[in-house]
Amino acid sequence: MNDMLLKLSAKIQGLMMNEEAQDLIEYALVVALIAFAATAGMSKLATGINTAFTNIGVKLTTYTS
Repeated sequence: MNDMLLKLSAKIQGLMMNEEAQDLIEYALVVALIAFAATAGMSKLATGINTAFTNIGVKLTTYTS
């Protein structure tokens, strides 16, 4: 078990020293930030769309009754 952890630690340290891996980590962080912003924005957008459809439904019900 210790041998596996030592190998994993060595591999992670090797990746951290590799500049290509650093670029990959930076891209992953940017993607995560974009995904977080999109998720937060979609929630607000979904609420607005739901309100709009509710208003349309109320008006249609009023005009057809």
